[in-house]
Amino acid sequence: MTERLYSVQLYTLRNAIETDLPGTLARVASMGFENVELWRFEQYRDAYRRALAETPLCPLSAHASLVDGNASAAVRVAAELGIGTLIEPHIIAQRWTTRADIEAAAASLNAVARLARDEGVTIGYHNHDHEVRQDFGGRTGLEVFAEALDEDVVLELDTFWAEVGGASAVELISRLGARVKFLHLKDGPYTTTLLEQKPVGQGAMPVTDILKAAPDAVRIVELDDYAGDTFEAVHQSLRYLVEVDL
Repeated sequence: MTERLYSVQLYTLRNAIETDLPGTLARVASMGFENVELWRFEQYRDAYRRALAETPLCPLSAHASLVDGNASAAVRVAAELGIGTLIEPHIIAQRWTTRADIEAAAASLNAVARLARDEGVTIGYHNHDHEVRQDFGGRTGLEVFAEALDEDVVLELDTFWAEVGGASAVELISRLGARVKFLHLKDGPYTTTLLEQKPVGQGAMPVTDILKAAPDAVRIVELDDYAGDTFEAVHQSLRYLVEVDL
């Protein structure tokens, strides 16, 4: 059986990160996580470096503005921190309305990937809902985008936002194939009201089917917001995933 890798997007714990970054990472490690996806790693570079050295956590991935931000600076810091995959979290919805615009966005990300190769950093893309809402000859914009990417650019499928956008996450994984290296796993009712999100396994998402569809992908817990104790929601999510991810 494939070894499962579990991680947490630290944006979920952003309030705690801003007040006590080392304590937050220590608490994440104590839950049983071995990996993290860093949030604002450029801003907190030195704090992350110190905190990661004091825990067994591995920064498998991180988010940074690459297409419209300073990609070279982000790649450089990612390499310094040992981040394996640097992911563009958002390309604005206006760039997903025509095939030409989508392919131009992919070309921009490909340019970043060429820059990152020399630093040993892989580049990826994370979707929201707008990338799957429009139909392009029976395919979503995300699929058009994927076809225009260089072979070594990966995808981090946010399964919740794909479903909210009207696409089946399981079917997307099937069509996108091995390019899906990371899964953002969140749960709740199919709504854009962030505070209604729930720990993984407590909402409407077909979590077990998604896990089976992508056995080799890194499983990343994320909540965009939560009405209760966020640390407890993250811990509950991990416990659920370990239990059902067979």
